Amino acid sequence: MSFSIERVRADFPVLAREVNGQPLAYLDSAASAQKPNAVIDAEAEFYRHGYAAVHRGIHTLSAEATARMEQVRQQAATFLNALSAEEIVFVRGTTEGINLVANSWGGSNIGKGDNIVISQMEHHANIVPWQMLCARTGAELRVIPLNQDGTLQVEAAPGLFDSNTKLLAITQVSNVLGTENPVKELITLAHLHGAKVLVDGAQAVMHHAVDVQDLDCDFYVFSAHKLYGPTGIGVLYAKESILQEMEPWEGGGSMIATVSLTEGTTWAKAPWRFEAGTPNTGGIIAFGAALDYVSALGLKQIAEYEQTLMQYALAELASVPDIQLYGPQNRLGVIAFNLGKHHAYDVGSFLDNYGVAVRTGHHCAMPLMAFYGVPAMCRASLAMYNTLEEVDRLVAGLKRIHRLLG
Repeated sequence: MSFSIERVRADFPVLAREVNGQPLAYLDSAASAQKPNAVIDAEAEFYRHGYAAVHRGIHTLSAEATARMEQVRQQAATFLNALSAEEIVFVRGTTEGINLVANSWGGSNIGKGDNIVISQMEHHANIVPWQMLCARTGAELRVIPLNQDGTLQVEAAPGLFDSNTKLLAITQVSNVLGTENPVKELITLAHLHGAKVLVDGAQAVMHHAVDVQDLDCDFYVFSAHKLYGPTGIGVLYAKESILQEMEPWEGGGSMIATVSLTEGTTWAKAPWRFEAGTPNTGGIIAFGAALDYVSALGLKQIAEYEQTLMQYALAELASVPDIQLYGPQNRLGVIAFNLGKHHAYDVGSFLDNYGVAVRTGHHCAMPLMAFYGVPAMCRASLAMYNTLEEVDRLVAGLKRIHRLLG
């Protein structure tokens, strides 16, 4: 399948609707991407014709559902270039994946006197679990600071690591600034000090290929719903040697080998010991359809199109009076901005009246807002189904708001 913006847009039914009498310009994919027909149909087909509980079922529907779920595990491993499907844990999303690592691996490997390194641009999901772990254990949280242009002060990073550093938890791409961090360089630095590395890939996997073996990260997490898949499903990748040593975080069905009221419980092999309860099988199958969809389009082709769109958007937004852009020139996916003295919520509300959907608020990155001294920002996020004309509508809308509000 070659990349054609017209054909891609035709695959997303929601893009044909109107909002406030205007064609929808959906510029909020960094929060959650829209879904193509292939994903919608895959989930509906499973519930219509193939639904059954997975694992241990002797009947045909259960066996088929289990096989389809495990096939998607292999798809996810291939997508990330993991060594095996057994390095892939299905979770509800990036947030649950990070919390799983914090509570399982972190609970066993981080204690008083140890430290964890994060950055100032992290999403709350990659801050709060580590704060909670530090509060429980007496470990210290250290922070790589930002430059004003939204890049990390990489030169400050080495001074934060020492023999007591147990983990670096770092976003690959900022959900606010679009900054792509030098994660491979930081992973090498962390490993020199014996620390493990968790990479938050929630804002990266939809924009270009990710190779966890090349990165050499120990953990990698992302959510399907930002990759044109359904909500409620995501992936935690962990190196098999680490995953097999980790204790389960949640107990229940499916994650056990044996249960005895007198002898206690033994765990299933990883990754299944981390998947307690009935999984979101329909979501997993639809996630597989999303992986098929983007792989058929080609991540390289998607990246090239999106970069053309991004450079056009940055150039056009520079013509808007009183606009303040945040982040580096070279960025992926998102453009954060404010318009003069006007609150982001007001700007976002006006844009919605024009059929342009953007995100406003602190974007689950309050330390980043504090760094820039603002309570909120607008964020327009660009995906493979967006067009130059939609960028023009965003720019025209902002200019109109500036004329109306001064």
